[in-house]
Amino acid sequence: MRTPKSIHENLRFLISEIESQLSNLGLYFSNYSVTVAKRIVDRSGYTYNLKSSIHSSCLALMMQKNRGLPSETRLLRSLECIATDLERISELCRDAIQQVGYLKKRKHLPSKLYITLLRRIGKGVGMIDEAIDKSDTQLALKIGRIENKLDHAYKKLQRKYIADLKQNNRHQTEDLVSALFIARSIEQMGDVLLSISEAIISANLGQPLNTDRYHTLQASIAQLNGVDNRSDPALEAIAQTRSGSGISGLSTTDQEGNEQLAIFKDGEKRKVREERDGVKNWHEIFPGVAPKILSYHKQGQSAALLIEHLAGLTFEQIVLHESPKLLKQTMKQLQKTLRLIWSETETQKPVAAHYMDQLEQRLEDVYRLHPEFIEGSRQIGNHLLPSFASLLRRARDYEKQLTAPFSVYIHGDFNVDNIIYDPLEKRINFIDLHRSTYMDYAQDVSVFMVSNYRLRVEEPTLRRRVLQQSYSIYRFATAHAKRSGDTTFELRLALGLARSFATSTRFILDKTVSRAMWVRARYLIELVLASKPDKKGFRLPIREIFID
Repeated sequence: MRTPKSIHENLRFLISEIESQLSNLGLYFSNYSVTVAKRIVDRSGYTYNLKSSIHSSCLALMMQKNRGLPSETRLLRSLECIATDLERISELCRDAIQQVGYLKKRKHLPSKLYITLLRRIGKGVGMIDEAIDKSDTQLALKIGRIENKLDHAYKKLQRKYIADLKQNNRHQTEDLVSALFIARSIEQMGDVLLSISEAIISANLGQPLNTDRYHTLQASIAQLNGVDNRSDPALEAIAQTRSGSGISGLSTTDQEGNEQLAIFKDGEKRKVREERDGVKNWHEIFPGVAPKILSYHKQGQSAALLIEHLAGLTFEQIVLHESPKLLKQTMKQLQKTLRLIWSETETQKPVAAHYMDQLEQRLEDVYRLHPEFIEGSRQIGNHLLPSFASLLRRARDYEKQLTAPFSVYIHGDFNVDNIIYDPLEKRINFIDLHRSTYMDYAQDVSVFMVSNYRLRVEEPTLRRRVLQQSYSIYRFATAHAKRSGDTTFELRLALGLARSFATSTRFILDKTVSRAMWVRARYLIELVLASKPDKKGFRLPIREIFID
């Protein structure tokens, strides 16, 4: 997509101006002329005005009616970033000149090296317009690679200056510090070029990508297709997880020209590896539920997965937007799938989920967002209301007496957006499986119930429809517990719900909603503490808990 004319002209002027300033800075390092220095310092207002004009034009275009195509918006945002970065190079040129002014002697400055590096930076700046105009990702990568060369030169200078400083020659200290700052300013220009490179790549591929993510993506596709394909794949952002991983829909072609669809997930190596291991375990333990892994690639501290693209809709999409008939069919198939998983993976090994420990581990994040939840004990007449911390301590001790009589293989993060139903195949699939393990099935049940509650819909009929799914899974799970002789299921479920209600508030800014969830968590803990662990017949007041 071409840059709008009004923006392109100012961007071209800005690029030309930065090239000129870099050339003048190189000239300044050859003769240290005050006149040359003034050519750079006096142009700060011009570069700022060009940057501001580009920002204003981008904003005006994004706000126009009948505009706002995703590809155009991405380009405009990238152009804003590039303009800011170019103006930053101008600022770094001025910083370098200012530091030279602090020097008593210039013998510590490797002027010839600086001139060479500045020419290299200028060459990179000169590629920017073509890389944008032609949407040339390979040229953008070439711009970004300049950063490595500058970083290498800076590290050599840094080691030299630090060694000189350690000689403790007081007469040279100020000059050495200024020389180090000058080297740092030039090195930072490389960081700016890398940022510009990544802005161009992001505009081309349709979502934020740094060079590491791009190379990981290309390596993953090469593993999938068996060929190093240099053409840009089609990416569509699906989600950004709270753990920092990115999830995208990927469309590419194989060697025969056939389109391939996949899910690209990348992030911290440990977390991506956990996802891969989780998927593998599901294939071994209960085949057919987890998607297939198409490729796995690691690079440094990052890694990426290409996962089979699953047909169908998430449970969240179905409950909010699809017909009652399809929702009923989905819930029926989900319960059928859970019944099979729980039956076939059951082991006669008692297990404890430690819901209150899970809650305590996340309390700091909850209190950071909702400090109003931090309350001490209170007295109402003769009735003492203990603090939440006190309730939590008592519930943790109480929970030691509760264990599930058997364990099953659970999802571990059983939210409504991690369940996919394909109505054509009548098949349930699970995604986001990095927390899967043998555990108390009450954990998955409680997470599913609260994730339905968290769907913020205001329309009363739709709200009742959403909450009905929590009742439905509750009835199904309690029936399974009864058949299995699990007499403490509802007590454990109460603590699991308390954990999910309380910890979910760290993602909710609405004070009314978060307070309602916090109060429910407290009520459930109090309800459990008022019962004896061996008392049969404990029943959760589900409809009262899940009413708004």
